Amino acid sequence: MSDLTSLVASENALVQEAALALPHSFDKCTHEKGPIRQAVHLCLTCGIPRGLCSACSVSCHGDHEQIELFPKRAFVCDCPTIVNVTGCTLHKGPIAGNEANTYGQNFDAKFCRCHRPYDAKRERETMIQCVFCEDWYHESCLNLRTRPNERPSTPQQAAPESDSQDVGDVDSNASNDLPPPLLSSGTYDSFICGACVLSNDTLKRWAGTRGIMMVYASAKDEVKAPVGVEEGGIDPKWKVLDGDDELSSLDVGSEIEERKRELQTEPGDSADARPVKKLRTKDGCETVVADDTASPPCLAPPLNSVAQSVLAVVATTLKRQTSSDDAASEFVGQGDIFLTEGWRERWCRCSACLPSLQQHPFLLEEEETYVPPEDPDSGMSLEDLGMRALLNLPRDRALDGIRAYNAMRDELISYLRPFAQEGRIVREEDVRGFFEAKVEEAKN
Repeated sequence: MSDLTSLVASENALVQEAALALPHSFDKCTHEKGPIRQAVHLCLTCGIPRGLCSACSVSCHGDHEQIELFPKRAFVCDCPTIVNVTGCTLHKGPIAGNEANTYGQNFDAKFCRCHRPYDAKRERETMIQCVFCEDWYHESCLNLRTRPNERPSTPQQAAPESDSQDVGDVDSNASNDLPPPLLSSGTYDSFICGACVLSNDTLKRWAGTRGIMMVYASAKDEVKAPVGVEEGGIDPKWKVLDGDDELSSLDVGSEIEERKRELQTEPGDSADARPVKKLRTKDGCETVVADDTASPPCLAPPLNSVAQSVLAVVATTLKRQTSSDDAASEFVGQGDIFLTEGWRERWCRCSACLPSLQQHPFLLEEEETYVPPEDPDSGMSLEDLGMRALLNLPRDRALDGIRAYNAMRDELISYLRPFAQEGRIVREEDVRGFFEAKVEEAKN
């Protein structure tokens, strides 16, 4: 129950909330832009494993049940293609399908290595996006916490969700009823799953070194979860491997720079000690000069033996896919890595390390993600939008609209006057009743 003042304030608050939630213009499909990294949505109502751009998710499927898959790279909107039976309201006629798009398990509404469907009403865990494959993973599946029970299916009983969620790494305390995870979101910048680590030589080489953290099991005799761990808490058998015991003193950038200086100023380092090449002068004599075009020295840190052992077990598991191997991989770790801030600048650029990084440019430079243009009308109230529309009408129709507005205003004032005179509170149902009566009057 609320009075008229609180009702108006609530209406204004809803307008501002909508402007913050949807500040962009959604009147143009991104299909014509070709393959770009953009937010992708899955329409559950249509039931087709294809993706929608933000504009089509609002303009064409606004009344459908959807799941936001967040950014996907090199993706073209599927809404205007022939596979979408409902048709696209932002594009003329159906066009051929997007054969270049990649459709992983997310487009079947399944996520993580556990392949669980996502239910926002029941999910309590934080999910983290792999920067490489762009799939989403539960913290418990990354061994950052024990798996908590799901929320009750009744929405009224579910704990409220936090509204502070960032793409790629949702805040670990988004569910206030869970304890902190083994690695909080402020400890690392990006995450890459174990399967993706195994697919890239440089990632494998750096896994478990300083700034490229890995979670692993420290005690092989503790196969069962220990007694006394609170729901969603940290299983003490899981440890963080980062090439340094003190996580708080991590300064990887300085370490890399120091290594560069050591290589440049080692005792006896001179033009004669560096790679050389022979040049023949005009008089036929040969001279020896330093070869400045030679590949830079490798700055990769020494292999971490524990991380390499974990990756070896994971590789065997992925190849054989047997129940015993699955149990072993789940026990020692999954080979996932957590990269600290500035990780793209720290890679070695030598001839051995660089090629596998260049195959995936997002490992060297942060990608640009398409954002729809701002909507200049997003912060305007319904009254402001109505007045602007009225001013754009032909003069005779505008005058008719003003007369109708004034007539309704006078009737509403007459309707509300008794409330003011008697000191009664104007309830929401009172206002609704007035307008419902006007609708019935217009019908008759």
